[in-house]
Amino acid sequence: FPPFTTSTLQQEASRKLGLSAKRTMDLAQRLYEGVDIGGETVGLITYMRTDGVQIAEEAVAGARQVITEDFGKDYLPEAPRQYKTKAKNAQEAHEAIRPTDLHRRPERVARHLDEAQLRLYELIWKRTIASQMEAARLERTTVDILADKGDLGLRATGTVVLFPGFLRLYEEGRDDKIINGDDDEDDRRLPKVATGEALRREAVRPEQHFTEPPPRYTEATLVKRLEELGIGRPSTYASILSVLQERGYARLESKRFIPEDKGRLV
Repeated sequence: FPPFTTSTLQQEASRKLGLSAKRTMDLAQRLYEGVDIGGETVGLITYMRTDGVQIAEEAVAGARQVITEDFGKDYLPEAPRQYKTKAKNAQEAHEAIRPTDLHRRPERVARHLDEAQLRLYELIWKRTIASQMEAARLERTTVDILADKGDLGLRATGTVVLFPGFLRLYEEGRDDKIINGDDDEDDRRLPKVATGEALRREAVRPEQHFTEPPPRYTEATLVKRLEELGIGRPSTYASILSVLQERGYARLESKRFIPEDKGRLV
């Protein structure tokens, strides 16, 4: 995945850290303005209101050096990765959100940050490093499982990881999917199994699935949709979500937006 833009940072911070868009931007602002490290104020990340996905050459070089040191040459692609934005009305004046110095690993700055700042910095650091790592190699696999007598068969479809690549460090969170009977089989990870291998039966659960309507928006899915529709700018996503709640147009219930009567009327 490309390094963070404002939109993708807000989405991932919501999915992985449970942070609201506004809280994410407040924390990012602090990291950008700088924290006291050894007596001097150091800005830890680049500007956090951006829809650009490109990063500076020195940052790419720093990321490649860290990958070699921390993971080895197998995890380093031959050429640096280049990313282009897909957003409709993107203005790429600023580069993506990244640590100002990739060698400043999260554990090095941990004692200078509070817990929330550290978790957000770690998320940004991991995403930036992962964006320059080697691709993961997955094998799409179907496993047929037969009972001893051969009178009953089960089938599991999914992927087996042959080489983890960037997945060793970072995997993007996922939004809700419409639940169909197959429930995204290709994304399911399977262990490596050999033909003829005996399997141990742990539990049998008969389940029935029905196609359900798309779930209500979370902060992450709503920010994603705003960007897709070209509504707002990176600087306004957080305030849009705040205003919806402050004016009583919608409320957050179990992390999902529920429209209020006032919102329906408006």
